[in-house]
Amino acid sequence: MEEIINRVAQSALTTINLEELLHPGERVVYDIKDNLFQGLILREKDFREFIKTHDWTQYAGKNVAIICSVDAIVPTWAYMLLATKLHNQAHRYVFGNLEALEQELFQEAIAAIDAEYYRDAKVVVKGCGNVPVPTYAYVAIMQKLLPVASSIMYGEPCSTVPLYKRPKV
Repeated sequence: MEEIINRVAQSALTTINLEELLHPGERVVYDIKDNLFQGLILREKDFREFIKTHDWTQYAGKNVAIICSVDAIVPTWAYMLLATKLHNQAHRYVFGNLEALEQELFQEAIAAIDAEYYRDAKVVVKGCGNVPVPTYAYVAIMQKLLPVASSIMYGEPCSTVPLYKRPKV
């Protein structure tokens, strides 16, 4: 009886699983509509009082999407003032919806990757997992890998779709 050899495990492939890069912190939406007078306008005095007295510790370590879900007059400085309080509490905060927040979190994670680790490597970008990974994250990882990797594939190490192979010089 011949020994079964796992060629995938012995290969020189390096796998990147994008879902492992994502910050695990909770995602929350802060809707500034709750600070509006009669649901229409932000009054500076009331808002500044809210900023002073609100318990900002509830956002500690969380990822916050700041929105205004109603058509209202909200000056830009109000969002900036919110940022001053979220800055020392939240892991990440963005102006926009949860999708914009996810994009920022993926961009942050991909930017933190040391591309040199993948220099001349044969890389497989894992395609399936337990957490849905948005397409923009796959495009962003390509931007990071193309200058350094010798080849890039998509899928699982046992079944890949070739995407890029550095031309021989």
